[in-house]
Amino acid sequence: MEKVRMGIIGFGCRAYGMMDILLGFDDVEITAVCDKYEDRRDNAQKRVTEKKGNVPFATTDYKALLAREDVDAVYIATDWEMHFPIAIDSMRAGKAVALEVGGAYCVQDCYDLVSAWEETKTPFMFMENCCYNRDELLATAMVRKGLFGKIVHCSGAYAHDLRGEVTGGKENRHYRLRNYLNRNCENYPTHELGPMAKILDINRGNQMVSLVSMATLSWGMEQYVEDRRDTINPDLIGADFAQGDIIHTLIKCANGETMMLKLDTSLPRSYSREFQVRGTKGLYEQDTNTAYFDGQPEYWSRVEYVEKYKNSAEKYKSMLPDAWQVITQEALDAGHGGMDYVELREFVDRLKDGREMAIDVYDAAAWMVVTCLSEESIKQGGAVMQIPDFTKGAWKTRPSQDVLAFNEYKE
Repeated sequence: MEKVRMGIIGFGCRAYGMMDILLGFDDVEITAVCDKYEDRRDNAQKRVTEKKGNVPFATTDYKALLAREDVDAVYIATDWEMHFPIAIDSMRAGKAVALEVGGAYCVQDCYDLVSAWEETKTPFMFMENCCYNRDELLATAMVRKGLFGKIVHCSGAYAHDLRGEVTGGKENRHYRLRNYLNRNCENYPTHELGPMAKILDINRGNQMVSLVSMATLSWGMEQYVEDRRDTINPDLIGADFAQGDIIHTLIKCANGETMMLKLDTSLPRSYSREFQVRGTKGLYEQDTNTAYFDGQPEYWSRVEYVEKYKNSAEKYKSMLPDAWQVITQEALDAGHGGMDYVELREFVDRLKDGREMAIDVYDAAAWMVVTCLSEESIKQGGAVMQIPDFTKGAWKTRPSQDVLAFNEYKE
């Protein structure tokens, strides 16, 4: 395959940014666009025409897009509820799938997704961009080098003030509003879970076996609405938000490690993923880009610690994958500091070369199922929930696979 003919389904803010990156690839042609809202569909079509000159097929019916012979692959960025049915229909239509992140609404959806891939073997990649971020890749390279010893625990967060986005859901036609009104769960687990699962070889020599989730009350969203009564959508005044302000989810792995996830989107704060890797010989901490090793002094003062060790992980940047060694400023500016560009480039390259996708359907199912299991755990007061083995035991023998190849360390 010399050129990938892409269809894009679902045009909120996310898809427009990713489409702009794809429009910059010489080996990609956007041949079809789809959104259930006509204005978004038309805007997407116009954007492609203005940038590339061709007029892509435009529709509000994703099945009409899937029926076209000039579509080799689809990028799916719809509301969370439609991720599974569209991805399944796409695979059965023979269209390679790049599926954006989100959480599952029921366990059966995850089984159905895996079954569709096993039946069709259509190329499928779960688009967890944080797996391609520079920091997470640097930490993974150091883990693979053995610098932190045996990895015992990983933690991370989706810590992002989304109160404005959630409460503007009706005006902006954003799916988060209905989710926050009606569900209480770890609704967006994969930004932190994906990189940790790769580090711990989940589905490839290791497995997530159980989880426990607990939630706070939803005071943050209610306070936000109350403080803005004069300007906010009046339908939200007095609304009872189901989604807890902070959700903690603890996951146990088959090989003995644990992972801690935190969803923190309904209180005032600055963005962070709080990514951390803990091993028997040291740790990596994303917020300070710190590599700290056994034998180094312990500091009681956080300020002193940060002053001493901040950016100490940069010493090991030579191990980063080639994609990050040669990345251009244009790619860095394309979205989320470069990881969107690197991720899309890898999807296109693997599809063209016929290589296995590095984040596959088993990863998608295992990571997305955390949402509905966390919802049930919270309902049952923090009950332990068993995590299904979507690989049917194959995780014991599947070889480890990083999303990109690392380089040797150079002083």
